[in-house]
Amino acid sequence: MFWIKFISIAIIIFVMISTVKYLLRKLFKLKKVKRNFFSYNHINETHRKVEKSVRVFTAITLMTLSFLIINHKDYMNVYLLGVVALFGLDYSVRAFFELRYSEYPKQAILTVAEMVMMLTAVITVFGFWIM
Repeated sequence: MFWIKFISIAIIIFVMISTVKYLLRKLFKLKKVKRNFFSYNHINETHRKVEKSVRVFTAITLMTLSFLIINHKDYMNVYLLGVVALFGLDYSVRAFFELRYSEYPKQAILTVAEMVMMLTAVITVFGFWIM
């Protein structure tokens, strides 16, 4: 039963994000930028370095928070806060570099919209899971 709920939530989130991106592209007349599916899409070398630092920081933080959760179940809200902050940091870095250094600075609008939807989804899923 868990996997059915998980897959249905993932599909709903994917459809929501795709729909909102489509509507924002039409509303702001944004061109669709072709990106590879499983690759890092860095704007420039500085973006690559900052993104790598953020990923290392995220990995260390999530391991530490996971260790806290394993040993102390009372820290679930701290884990949620950490995950939300790290999601926000990752998307904010990408949006900043898209806005400042990209050929298509309006793509940052799509990144921020995706960030808001992903953060809402994470908080909602954690909210249902904790209850």
